[in-house]
Amino acid sequence: MSEHKQINEETLENLLYLSRLSPESTDMATLKKQVDEIIGYFEILSKYDDSENPYDAYPKTEAEKLRADEIVPGLEMNRVKKINEPNFMDGYFQVPKVLGEGA
Repeated sequence: MSEHKQINEETLENLLYLSRLSPESTDMATLKKQVDEIIGYFEILSKYDDSENPYDAYPKTEAEKLRADEIVPGLEMNRVKKINEPNFMDGYFQVPKVLGEGA
């Protein structure tokens, strides 16, 4: 991996600034060697063909398979009242209390 590009001091200083590291907190020679190795890995990866569409790995959704956008009649209020008569009062549904001591 020694034939790849190596990072220069200015770029290393910029990386330290962006990563919020101080030169005093780390050994610069070790850090430079590690960054050079990472760059080498990217150069290896760049040799592989990436012309494939990455979205081909996900299932496609075709518009024909989706539900039609049609207006359909909803439930009739009289039927809803009959089904939920004990919980229906003054045009509203009575639901359990969600706030208070139990929450």
